Amino acid sequence: MTVSYYPGASRAYDYSGRYNGSLIKPNCGVIHTTEGTSLPSYGNGAEAPNITAKPNFASRRLDFYQHYPFNRSARALVNLAGGVETNTLNAIQIELVGTCDPTHKNSWNGAKAGQDYIYWPDAPDWALDGLAAFLAWQYNNNGIALSGPKTWLAYPSSYGATAARMSFSAWNNFKGWCGHSHVPENQHGDPGDLDFAKLISMAKTKAKVPGDSGGSGSSGGGSGSGTTYTVESGDTLSAIGARLGVQWQDIAKANGINAPYTIKPGQKLKIPGKTTAPKPVPPFPGASYFGPGKNNSHITLLGNQLVKKGFGRHYASGPGPKWTDADRQNLADFQRSRNELRGDPDGIPGPLTWRLLFS
Repeated sequence: MTVSYYPGASRAYDYSGRYNGSLIKPNCGVIHTTEGTSLPSYGNGAEAPNITAKPNFASRRLDFYQHYPFNRSARALVNLAGGVETNTLNAIQIELVGTCDPTHKNSWNGAKAGQDYIYWPDAPDWALDGLAAFLAWQYNNNGIALSGPKTWLAYPSSYGATAARMSFSAWNNFKGWCGHSHVPENQHGDPGDLDFAKLISMAKTKAKVPGDSGGSGSSGGGSGSGTTYTVESGDTLSAIGARLGVQWQDIAKANGINAPYTIKPGQKLKIPGKTTAPKPVPPFPGASYFGPGKNNSHITLLGNQLVKKGFGRHYASGPGPKWTDADRQNLADFQRSRNELRGDPDGIPGPLTWRLLFS
């Protein structure tokens, strides 16, 4: 099930009432740059991505504006008739306010890079950190792989029919994150030579990808250190409490946080009592292991956990390795019970459903 909205993103420029888009189950993402210094109008939504990240230099963070839910196609790619599907091919699209044009590497019409706008190939760590947090959230909630093309050409060499531009078949089978410069049927060269390796390394650290230490890059937070915790973009008190084994109400009380219980990225929180390591969660095998006609040990594991959690009322004789409608109904009941799983419960596990079920 797709988690459709990024926590904390503004809905002030939500165009979903104007352009509904096609229903998608996202499995990849496209990174754009706006080639401007302010939030675009996007033709009142006619050319909008799912979400835009705008640098907030005063607070050294990215402010997010969501235009379409992540289970609906966006409109920021060229999609020619008779060719390959682009906008509607399960791609989440994010625009980064700023530029990839080296003409504006240092200044732009009197504005200064790094102070008034971002030249994204040289993005400051705090900006990459905010983008990495978004990619990590998409990995943990919607299963978008933290991987992508190795080649990110500098603009303007990235424009047009380059060696980095995917073929139709490569695009149809692509999973992970790429740039506008990689998408077929398109000529645009953004986001240029974004430091993708560093970005993905930072995102893996934030997402706590099993078996990956994260490598280079400053994660800038999201770690419990003794009795303190640094808030990441997208964090909530309940999520932090679940991660550290502490009641969120106790965290709020220890830090003098009252209703509406808001926290900000970079904020240092005192963690009361003894923190515990997160409970081990078995690796999510992928949604392809579940559904009609499937028969495997992952289904048995899922069923046993549903029963353990008190969501086994549809089983006539208990769970087993063969997928049944009782598995779907029980999992849908669990999905309805969790506020984190917004949207229609589909009875098929995704990464977030799996993590919540086994935590």
